[in-house]
Amino acid sequence: MCGIAGFLDLSRGRSRERLEAEAIAMADRLTHRGPDDSGVLALPEAGLALGFRRLAIQDVSRDGAQPMASADGRYSIVFNGEIYNFQDLRRRLEDEGVGGWRGRSDTEVLLAAVSRWGLDRALEEFDGMFAFALWDAEARTLTLARDRMGEKPLYCGWRGPVFLFGSELKALAAHSDFTPEIEPEAVACFMRYGYIAAPLSIYRDIVKLPPGGLLTVSAEGPAGAEERAVFWDAVAEAEGAAPFEGDERAAVDRLEQLLSRSVARRMVADVPLGAFLSGGVDSSAVTALMQEVSDRPVRSFSIGFRDPRFDEAPYAKAVAEHLGTEHTELYVDPHAALKLVPKLPEVYDEPFADVSALPTMMLCALTRNHVTTALSGDGGDELFCGYPRYRKTVDRFRGTSPISPNMLKITPFGALNLISSGFGKPGRLGDKLWRRMSDRAAPSLERLYEGEMSRWRIWDRPAADPRTGFFAPGARRARLDDDLQRLMVADAVTYLPDDLLVKIDRASMAASLEARAPLLSPDVVRFAWGLPSAFKLKDGLSKWVLRQALYRRVPQRLIDRPKAGFEPPLGDWLRGPLRDWAQALISSDRLAADGLIDPEPVRAVWEEHLKGQRNWRFELWTVLMLQSWREAWAV
Repeated sequence: MCGIAGFLDLSRGRSRERLEAEAIAMADRLTHRGPDDSGVLALPEAGLALGFRRLAIQDVSRDGAQPMASADGRYSIVFNGEIYNFQDLRRRLEDEGVGGWRGRSDTEVLLAAVSRWGLDRALEEFDGMFAFALWDAEARTLTLARDRMGEKPLYCGWRGPVFLFGSELKALAAHSDFTPEIEPEAVACFMRYGYIAAPLSIYRDIVKLPPGGLLTVSAEGPAGAEERAVFWDAVAEAEGAAPFEGDERAAVDRLEQLLSRSVARRMVADVPLGAFLSGGVDSSAVTALMQEVSDRPVRSFSIGFRDPRFDEAPYAKAVAEHLGTEHTELYVDPHAALKLVPKLPEVYDEPFADVSALPTMMLCALTRNHVTTALSGDGGDELFCGYPRYRKTVDRFRGTSPISPNMLKITPFGALNLISSGFGKPGRLGDKLWRRMSDRAAPSLERLYEGEMSRWRIWDRPAADPRTGFFAPGARRARLDDDLQRLMVADAVTYLPDDLLVKIDRASMAASLEARAPLLSPDVVRFAWGLPSAFKLKDGLSKWVLRQALYRRVPQRLIDRPKAGFEPPLGDWLRGPLRDWAQALISSDRLAADGLIDPEPVRAVWEEHLKGQRNWRFELWTVLMLQSWREAWAV
C-alpha cells in the first residue's frame, strides 16, 4: 500500500534535477500513504518522472522498494496496492522458466508477469487492488491502470504539455504547472449524490481513472493525445456472468469456498494484521473466516457511540467473544469527533459528504495503533442485496408499494393531513407527496433509484442536474431480467467505488493503515453476479446466502437484527456544537459568491432543520462539505 505520483512532460524542458524535484514534491504530499520509504525515477530524454511513497507490507526490505524496474529493463513502475495471488503467479512464472528473483515482493511478480505475458493478460490474472503507472522504455509509453472494483484511486490530466497523475489530488496540486479550476459539472454531481462520480473530479480537465480502466500516453505524441480502454467492465461482466445452477446448499458451499480462499490470500503480509468488526453480516463473516485460518486470536476493532440509536459496539463485542478474537473497541468522544471536521477537506481533498467518514477515520486511527493491515466487509451489501432500498425501489417501480397506487387520487387537503400525520414529522409542503407522484414518471428503474440515492431530492435543488454518469439519460446500464440485480450493479459501479471505497481508502491511508476487502475478490464478484436474487433475498432476509455461511460459525441470534448505519448524531450536532460553524459556511453571501449554488433553498432547509421541523442532515452536510473544501483549498 503506497502513494504514487508523477508526470510526463512532452516539452522535455526540465533537467533531471528539476524532474526529480517536482516528483519528490508531489510524492511528499502523500507521505501519509507511505511513511516508510520514498523513491524517484527521472528520465530527462523522455520527460518522465515517477515519485513514490511506501507503506511496507510485502517484503519490507529494500528489495521491495520502488520505483522498480523489470529484470529485462524494459519496464519501470510505481504501484499502489496489493496483488493477492502473487505467490501463485510467481510459481506459474517459474514453471515457464522465469527466475533470478531479487526479493519476495508482489511488485516484482507484477513486472515479471507483464514482461512474460504482456499487460493485457497479466491484468486478467491479477487478483488484487491496485493503481499503477507503467513506463515502457521500448514503446516509450506511460500506461495507468486501476483495479476492477475501484479500491485504489488514481487521478490524472493535462496541464499544457504536461500529463500529471497521482493517488490523490493533493499530489497533482503540488506540481508547479497545476492550476486549480472548479468543474461545475462535478459540483452538480456532488450536490446530487454527496460524492463526485468517476471520471469527474472537482478540478476541470483532471479525471479519475475509472475502475478497470487503462490510459496510455506516448512520449512521442502531441499534448492531450491519449488512448483510453478498459480491461474489465462491471456492466459487461454482470451481463455475461454464468448463471449458478446448483441448489441453495450448493450456493452456500461455493460462496464459503471462494470467500475462504479470498480471506486467506488477503492475510498474507509481513506486518501485523487485524479486522474491522461491526457485528454485522459482512464483517462478521470475514472475521470468522480469518479466525479459522489464523493460528492465534485475530485482532478485531470496532467503534461505538454513546447514543444507542447509532451504537453497534455491543453486537461486535458479542461476535468477538464467540469467535475468540482479541477485541478492541473505542467509544466515540463527541468532542474528539468534532475536532476532525476541519480535517475532512485535507483527508479527502475533494468534496465528500458521506457522514460516516468521521467514525471511519476514528476506527482506522484506533486500528493503526495495533496493526498495519486490516480486513473489511466492504462490498457485501452491493453484491448480496443488503440494502432495504433495493426491494423498496423495485416495488415502487412496479407499482406494488402500499401507498404509491393511490397517490394521484389524494386531494390537496388530504395531502396536508398525510404529510403531517402519515409521514411522521411535518415537512415542506408536498415534498414526499411529490416524490411518490414522480415515481410514476420515472422512465426506468435506474432513474427511479437515482431519486433514492440523491441528496437533494426536493424540487428546489440548489445546483444544476448532472449531465454525466451512470444515472444520466442515455447512459449504458445492465440489461438484466432481474430488477434487484440491476440495482446491485448500479451500486457496484457508482456508490461502491465513488463513495464507500473512497471513504475507506482515504480514512485508512490518513492513518497509514492498509484496508483489504475479501468480498471484492474477482471470483466472489463473478459468483455473486451469477447468483439469482432469490438466493440473496429470501424469507425477508437480505444477504441470505452469505448469512447461511456465517451461521455455520456464529449463532443466528448474534447476527439477525435491523440494519444500522455507521454514522454519528449529525443532525443534533448541526443544531448544537456545529451550529456556528455551519451558519457561517452557508451564509447567503458566501453561497452566492460565484453562482455555483442557489442559496435560497439551502437557507430554507437550514431554518427548518434548526427549528426541528425536519432532519435535513444529509442535504446540509453536502453543502457544508463543499464550502469547507473550498475554504480549505482556497478555490
